[in-house]
Amino acid sequence: MSAPLEQELTIERFESGHVDPGRFDHEAHVYIAWLYVTTFDTAAAILRFDNALRRLTAELGVPEKYHATITWLFLLLVAEKSREDERWERFKARNEDLFGDSKTILRRYYSEGLLSSQRAKSRFLLPDRLAI
Repeated sequence: MSAPLEQELTIERFESGHVDPGRFDHEAHVYIAWLYVTTFDTAAAILRFDNALRRLTAELGVPEKYHATITWLFLLLVAEKSREDERWERFKARNEDLFGDSKTILRRYYSEGLLSSQRAKSRFLLPDRLAI
């Protein structure tokens, strides 16, 4: 991720909806998740990120892009893999699996049927394949 994007993506800007949707790719999602889990305890990080993402997708007119189970899973994985006082660059280098094809990680934990269900989109569901 480029330095300007890191400066642009802050918790405050994310929560206020000041995010360029054209630049908010998968890596940017993981970066914001990392900011949350390194700033707040895991429960608060999930709730704040989840609320902000729901608001953002609604404001952008794409509420259907929000997926609770995917959001919570990635936040839990980022929290699990984070180390105290670790910089973003080091976190990213150690956790390449979080930045590849997200479907690979999702398939490790969820069947396609469960993940594509309306229930999984609207609220977090526990994995039906591999426990977190």
